Amino acid sequence: MIQLSLYTTMGCHLCTQLEALVAALANQKVWLHHIEISEDDALVERYGVRIPVLADNAGDELDRGFELERLSAWLRQRGWLDEAALAGFITPPASVPPKGAHQRDGRRFLG
Repeated sequence: MIQLSLYTTMGCHLCTQLEALVAALANQKVWLHHIEISEDDALVERYGVRIPVLADNAGDELDRGFELERLSAWLRQRGWLDEAALAGFITPPASVPPKGAHQRDGRRFLG
């Protein structure tokens, strides 16, 4: 199991986005220790404009982990990246025409 710390604060939508990405891209179960920065002035000073910040057990931190490229590189470096899951994020889905669609004179019609 991967154990990470997440420096966060209440109502952080980027933190929620990062949590979902980590869960989707990790090659094993992830346990996140949430650290609320608003309760500690030193944490607010250090992380206030940087959250969300992920930290591994060695103390290595990742800022802006909600960016797919940064997070996937960070996970890959640690051997935690599910490459197939990453491919699902970056490979566009096959184009499937809607049911009941047909073409006539070069135009597509539904129904």
